Amino acid sequence: MSKSNVHRALERLVDRLTELKIPYAIVGALSLNAYGYQRTTSDVDVLLRREDLESFKKAYLGRGYVEKLPGGKGLRDATQNVDIDVLLTGDYPGDGKEKPVAFPDPASAAVRGERFALLPLSTLIELKLASGMTAPHRLRDLADVIELIRENAVEESFSESLHPYVREKFRELWQAAQAGDDQ
Repeated sequence: MSKSNVHRALERLVDRLTELKIPYAIVGALSLNAYGYQRTTSDVDVLLRREDLESFKKAYLGRGYVEKLPGGKGLRDATQNVDIDVLLTGDYPGDGKEKPVAFPDPASAAVRGERFALLPLSTLIELKLASGMTAPHRLRDLADVIELIRENAVEESFSESLHPYVREKFRELWQAAQAGDDQ
């Protein structure tokens, strides 16, 4: 089976971040896939620190990567024609407004997956919950949590490992995840 442009863009990005010794975490659909929930995507979502995004740009802009908007944080792998959406440490998921849950520093939060660094399941779920709770256009994040619960046989007690800000929503979605599609 041949690799998609998205998977080639992911591999190129991971290779370049590793070469520059930049800590990162792949997030979004590609991280969901790593946790067993298969969702298609047309881009690569990566969590970086602000200073590391600037270092990456300095090293690779014009060398296979371009900015989606001048001075913006989004990039495009020009060789694969794939967008790279960059999330930054300290920013807030969902509506972007301050809340108790923020994007962590990948240097301390990321774990090594089979093919790339990603966030622990609890952190990914926290961020998806905070995003879906505060941004009506991000309801897919809540649906992703339901699928992660199902795919990983997550117990209701998992809520205790989550930030109190998102615990109630997790319990609600955990209940929803217990219902089968035939109900």
